[in-house]
Amino acid sequence: MLRWALIFLVVALVAAVLGFGGIAGASAEIAKILFFVFLVLFVVSLVVNMVRGRAP
Repeated sequence: MLRWALIFLVVALVAAVLGFGGIAGASAEIAKILFFVFLVLFVVSLVVNMVRGRAP
């Protein structure tokens, strides 16, 4: 998920340099959404692992 966010960020930066504002904006928004989804899933994973703990 984080990999896709980074790919869309690079696409947005390249599009912005080349002057494609619409594509750059859309790619940046997709990258931002994917990053926040990744962040939420990461936090949920940490909480679940802390609650479940290790089995003896």
